[in-house]
Amino acid sequence: MTKPAWRRTASETQIRKKDMETDHYRLGCCGRELDLRTKPRIMAILNTTPDSFFDGGRLGGNDSSTVDVDHAVEIALGMIGNGAEIVDIGGESTRPGAEAVGAAEEIRRTAPVIRELRRASDVIISIDTYKAVVAEEALKAGASIVNDISGFRFDPDIAPVCARHKAAVILMHSRNQPGKMGWSYQTGSSGKDILSIVHRTLLDAIRQAEQHGIGDIVLDPGFGFGKSVGENFALLRRLPELLDLERPLLAGLSRKSFLGAAIRKTGEPLPAPQERLAATVAANTVAIMNGASIIRVHDTKEAVHAAAVASAVLRTGRDEGRGF
Repeated sequence: MTKPAWRRTASETQIRKKDMETDHYRLGCCGRELDLRTKPRIMAILNTTPDSFFDGGRLGGNDSSTVDVDHAVEIALGMIGNGAEIVDIGGESTRPGAEAVGAAEEIRRTAPVIRELRRASDVIISIDTYKAVVAEEALKAGASIVNDISGFRFDPDIAPVCARHKAAVILMHSRNQPGKMGWSYQTGSSGKDILSIVHRTLLDAIRQAEQHGIGDIVLDPGFGFGKSVGENFALLRRLPELLDLERPLLAGLSRKSFLGAAIRKTGEPLPAPQERLAATVAANTVAIMNGASIIRVHDTKEAVHAAAVASAVLRTGRDEGRGF
């Protein structure tokens, strides 16, 4: 089973030195490198949408139909200053029940922000889209990772685009498109082993990517995407079992509804996303302890602290007695 170097014992690291040049935890991203071997990384969320569940609308210009590009870049630079090493830019909300937007609108919202952020910073930029034409324009503008919530299932043309640009990809498990997954959809259960379902789907996604010559792959189990509260927590607990796919794992847990369900008091409504920060920090810490190499977050500074604590525990467990 492949592990990131920061989770390996000294003997495991010695055994795997010969594999370092082809290590799947060292990603090529359109000529840039993202090294996931040394520590977990923070991916900051920058939504240019009016309707995302937590931060929708905060980048609007003088009216709700425009995106304030300068403000977006300012926020992104603040995230980078707080420790983000990847900025994930999205132009279509993927919250449960969200309405789809056209590709042209998604490009209009994201490409100018990507272009200006690339001029202002050398940070790794990811485009959060499942549409090939949006990915194409984002990669031309300066993105180097394509974060596809469908795992290449919604648009068959997106894989060739990623291959042509030599982009890294994040392939996620989702049971359906966001517009077809309301909260009621997530409170039930399929009655099947969610880990087996996710494992099989992600393995298929790896094979599809490799058929197009794509080797720089991150896997996302898709917390909150068409899964019940219990299934989400089962996935978080059993996350180490996905490491046998031998690809780095991303955990996108930030302020999601199932965390609200865990902290909700009996008889009270689900806590709003604004009330789920502490639960998010706890979940991110668990995810890193269980093998996540990237955590995708709204709150960068808090995520950096969670990663530091989790890494310290793993490091002292691995090299006990050596200190920091």
